[in-house]
Amino acid sequence: MDSDPAQVTSDRYSRVAGSIHTILTLVILGGWAFWGKMTADRMREAANPHRVRLYVITLVFEWLVFVFVVAGVRRSGVSVLVILGDRWRSFRQVMRDIGIGVAFWLVSTGLLFIFSRLLRIDPQGRNMQFILPHGGVEIALWLALSITAGICEETIFRGYLQRQFMAFSHNVPVGILLSAVTFGAAHAYQGFRMVTLISLYGAMFGILAHWRGTVRPGMIVHAWQDSLGGIMGALTRH
Repeated sequence: MDSDPAQVTSDRYSRVAGSIHTILTLVILGGWAFWGKMTADRMREAANPHRVRLYVITLVFEWLVFVFVVAGVRRSGVSVLVILGDRWRSFRQVMRDIGIGVAFWLVSTGLLFIFSRLLRIDPQGRNMQFILPHGGVEIALWLALSITAGICEETIFRGYLQRQFMAFSHNVPVGILLSAVTFGAAHAYQGFRMVTLISLYGAMFGILAHWRGTVRPGMIVHAWQDSLGGIMGALTRH
């Protein structure tokens, strides 16, 4: 039996939490972006920046926002699976999402290289050297932070905010765009040009999440990209 088109449209643009919860989430992210920008500016000037402290604070903050988002969704009577996507039910599904993630990573990496050239962004990321890990402890924390970013940021930006923006605007492209811009703004500490590039990257993740109906492939790629970028950057910083 065919679904009622009106019901399908309603489900597609249904909210997963109240407007106040979404506003509070955006305010929290805005405050975090401001703090991150101020902290990054100070660390760039420091002779020996305290990276461990930054890693730990960031790790804790992202999990707190994750919990806040999940709690808001549950309070609205909506299953968390609505923002995460259905559970993996077989090893084949796991491998399929990993394969999709690998393909996405290859394509997005090529596109980001082109965009970085067009935006004249320093490929060596010299303004981000202060944040790269040094030594075993920092590398271990960086990997933990990368996995956290993959899980938490994909849930917050693609699973939750993107869906909320789609519901508010009743428009899929607008929802993806607004989520991507918010994602870019949350990385203000990296500078305006990088915010633009990260917003474009966020839009790619948004398209992937909407197409797949789950944030899991995005989580895999996000964690992998952050892990690889930090370690490679640390190894080549000299």
